[in-house]
Amino acid sequence: MSTPPAAGPAGPRWTVGDIAVHRVDETPLPPATGSWLLPDATPDLVAEQAWLRPHFADDRGVLRLDSHTFAFTVGGSRVLVDTGIGNGKQRANPAWNDLDTDYLRRLTAAGFPPDSVDLVILTHLHADHVGWNTRQENGDWAPTFPAARYLTSRAEREFWAGQDMDEARRQMFRDSVLPVEEAGLLDLVDVPDAGAEILPGLRLLPTPGHTPGHLAVELADGGATALITGDCVHHPVQLAHPAIGACVDIDPALSAATRRRLLGSLAGTDTLVLGTHFAPPTAGRVVTHGDAYRLAPVAGAYVTPL
Repeated sequence: MSTPPAAGPAGPRWTVGDIAVHRVDETPLPPATGSWLLPDATPDLVAEQAWLRPHFADDRGVLRLDSHTFAFTVGGSRVLVDTGIGNGKQRANPAWNDLDTDYLRRLTAAGFPPDSVDLVILTHLHADHVGWNTRQENGDWAPTFPAARYLTSRAEREFWAGQDMDEARRQMFRDSVLPVEEAGLLDLVDVPDAGAEILPGLRLLPTPGHTPGHLAVELADGGATALITGDCVHHPVQLAHPAIGACVDIDPALSAATRRRLLGSLAGTDTLVLGTHFAPPTAGRVVTHGDAYRLAPVAGAYVTPL
């Protein structure tokens, strides 16, 4: 395994036993994202949930969402969960098109320079989760993490292989998925209903609906647990209204059923939930609220460099 460098100042981190989970920021998403992505989360409905303010919604009921990823070391392996939107990618969504962010600098500041990453877990193959799979080198798209294995579920890759994709999605595969496959770095894993342990303390859980092979990522150490949502939960408003789905869910009914099952299993436990698109403070615990749930936020710690 790669030897970690000294870490510099970066985004917040949370501890799960002895595992430090770092949030690596890419970019806040525009205010219009929420009404497009979760059209049933109307301003009036959002405003009814006072606990969403001020972190997850503003006073007008406008949702706040972010693009970030998570990095940690477990079982001697340095792991990155999802890779965001990426720089210089041609995307139909103007908020994602041709970005120029400091994501790799932030990842390095967290102690995970690209050549030190051992494993990249892709919760699913959507453009805002695979973008930093690659970066431009001499005019070509090359794997950003050349020493890493990239991992996603077999069901996810096989689903997209069988789709007649539109040009925007084909472009995403050309610049962010196929170069990884062609380099021999993509591993496909079968994930049964009970989940699949990838490393000691690192487990993949099937959370289908948003996409057929969508995964959530569970961490466990020293009796503590955490769960990285991917897109089975986009925003905390879905805790209060699990039936609210995303406009891009492949199977909306299955997505809602998955969300209800997952939230029910988390409610009242000490499991730390880390939302892949949750605005800061990003993490929290699921607690029962009325006939559904809410998120009790847990702020991460910012480490001052020596």
